[in-house]
Amino acid sequence: MDLDPNRLLIDADELQRHIDELGAIGQDPRTGGLWRGVYTPVWRQAVDQVRRWLEEAGLSTRLDAVGNLWGRLEGSEPGPAVLTGSHVDTVPQGGKYDGALGIHASLAAVKALQQAFGQPRRSLEILVICDEEGGRFRSDFWGARAVIGAIRPGEAEERRDLEGVTIAEAMRQAGFDPARIPEARRDDVAAWLELHIEQGGTLEAEGLDIGVVHTITGHRQQRVRVYGRQDHAGTTPMDIRRDAMAGAAEMIQHALGVAERMGRPTVATVGRVDAEPGATNVVPGLVSFTLDLRDADAARLAVLCGEIDRFNTECAARRGLRVERELFMDRMPVPLTPALQDLLAQQATRAGLRWKSMPSMAGHDSEIMVERWPSGMLFVPSHDGRSHTPAEFTPIEQVVPGVRVLAAALYQLAYSPAGSPG
Repeated sequence: MDLDPNRLLIDADELQRHIDELGAIGQDPRTGGLWRGVYTPVWRQAVDQVRRWLEEAGLSTRLDAVGNLWGRLEGSEPGPAVLTGSHVDTVPQGGKYDGALGIHASLAAVKALQQAFGQPRRSLEILVICDEEGGRFRSDFWGARAVIGAIRPGEAEERRDLEGVTIAEAMRQAGFDPARIPEARRDDVAAWLELHIEQGGTLEAEGLDIGVVHTITGHRQQRVRVYGRQDHAGTTPMDIRRDAMAGAAEMIQHALGVAERMGRPTVATVGRVDAEPGATNVVPGLVSFTLDLRDADAARLAVLCGEIDRFNTECAARRGLRVERELFMDRMPVPLTPALQDLLAQQATRAGLRWKSMPSMAGHDSEIMVERWPSGMLFVPSHDGRSHTPAEFTPIEQVVPGVRVLAAALYQLAYSPAGSPG
C-alpha cells in the first residue's frame, strides 16, 4: 500500500521546541555556539534529554557500550530492524541543526507513524550516535564505527584529546567500559536512513525542498611541511633566499587554483598555516599548512591530489626547498544504496516536492553504515548554506517536508508488506 506523505501529521511545534531545547545544551553564552564533545558532562546532559523524549514517545531505550543511545519501537515480526537517526555531538562553536536535526526528524517521523499505523512489522529504531564529528579526540565516526564493529583493538587507548585524556579514560569517567566496545556491534539491521541539513547552499539557491544523496564525498586531508633556511629579513637578498613562506604561498595559491579550474563539486581548503620561528624580521625556515581536498568522483579526486602533489614537488625543487607530506585522512567517495535513493526520490515526488539527486560534500555516518547495510540519506536546505557555526539555521517549514519524506520511506521499509531495503 502506498502512503501519501502529506497525510502524515507532523507536530511542527514540538519539533521546533526539541530543536531549541537540545540546542541550548552546551551553548556558549557569549557566542551562541555549541560544544558537545563526546563523554563530557554536557554531552551526557544532551543524551539524557533525548532519552527522556524517546521514552515519552513510548520507545524502549538503552545505551550501548560506547554511549550510542537507542530507542526501539518493537515490530510484530522477528527479524532485522530498520534504523534512522544521526549524531548528538557537535564541533566546537557549532550549530544546533548539524546532526541533531536528524535525531529530531527521526523522532517526529516515528511518532507520526506510530500514531497513524500503530505497531510496525519490522522493528523501528532511532539511533542517537554518540560521536560523529571527532571534535574531541579526532575519532571521526566513533559511534557508527562501533555499531558496524570497525573500531580497532587498542584504538581507545591511542587517541587523546588536547588535555592528554585518552578515549578509554574518558569512557570510564562517563561510566562506560572500553573493554566492552565490541559489544556495540549490531548484526540485525535491515536498513539505515539519515536526514541531515545540506550544510551548503545548493538547495536554497535552486529553490529545492529535498536533496537525495547519491554519493558521499571522497576526502583527503594532509599537512604539508615546507623546509627552507632561516635567515635575517633585512640582510638576505631576495634572489638568494630559501624562503619557506614564499614556497608555501605559491603551493597554496596553486592548490586553490586547481580546484577552481576543475569547478564544482571539487573543493580545496587551506585551513591553517604556521611559520617558524614566527618573527617579523626573520625569513621562515619552516612553514606548514593543511590541505583539505574533496570530490564526489574518485577519478577527479585523484587528478586533484596528483596535480597538487606534483606541483609542490616541482616548486620545492625550483626554490631550493624541501617538502614533506603527512597524510591523516584519505577516503574514497562512498556511493549510497541505489534502492534507497529511489525510495526517497519516490516519496519526495509523491509529496509534490522539488528535489534533486546530489552528492554530499561533507562526511556523514551514512558512509560508515553503508559498509554493512543498505543506507540512504536525504538533505533539507541550510539557510545561506551555513553550517559548523552558530548561524546554522533551517526554517521549520523547510524541515517538515523532509520529515514527511523520511517517515514515508520508513513506512515502506517497516510497515508495508512489500517493503524491502533493496
